[in-house]
Amino acid sequence: MTEIVLFHSAQGLRPGVSAAADILRSAGHTVRTPDYYGGEIFDDIAGGLRKRDALGFAEIERRVREIGAGIRGPVVFAGFSLGAYAAQLLAATHPAARGAVLLHGGVTADEVTSGPWPSTVPVQVHYMERDPWIDAAEIAELDRAVTAAGAHFEAHVYPGETHLFTDPDLPGYDPDAAALAWKRVIDFCQITMT
Repeated sequence: MTEIVLFHSAQGLRPGVSAAADILRSAGHTVRTPDYYGGEIFDDIAGGLRKRDALGFAEIERRVREIGAGIRGPVVFAGFSLGAYAAQLLAATHPAARGAVLLHGGVTADEVTSGPWPSTVPVQVHYMERDPWIDAAEIAELDRAVTAAGAHFEAHVYPGETHLFTDPDLPGYDPDAAALAWKRVIDFCQITMT
């Protein structure tokens, strides 16, 4: 059993995050879904981005680190889009991190840590091949940094152009791609914590 901290996207702690947590729980994992937006949720990305920009990245990072301060045991940090940034930030810097699952997002390692990527923290990334929010060059740079540190890196690219394709409450939901992504996430978490 793995402890997973699952961060929401810029659209807030939507029902799709709870659905994802339930999938992971059904595989035997313990899942926390912290809310760094203070309860606000948004039906569209534009509203969520306005909230993100109103908070600013410094405040989001402060809130994410505050969430991380309460975590003691080994943990996999996971997140959707903006939440992938939060997961990556803690995976790179938190002493209890044992893995990072980045759904629909990911940045270069130097955006989240001033040192090398930790050698004990493997990374798994999921995104659609034509997702306009993904910079494949940044994912490739992250791959190089993680691999150079001696940690395992996986990137799973799915056909399509939808951003949050794993969220069953959003119009771009792709049930086949989502099912495959969740199988891969569950496998990754089980391997990571053994």
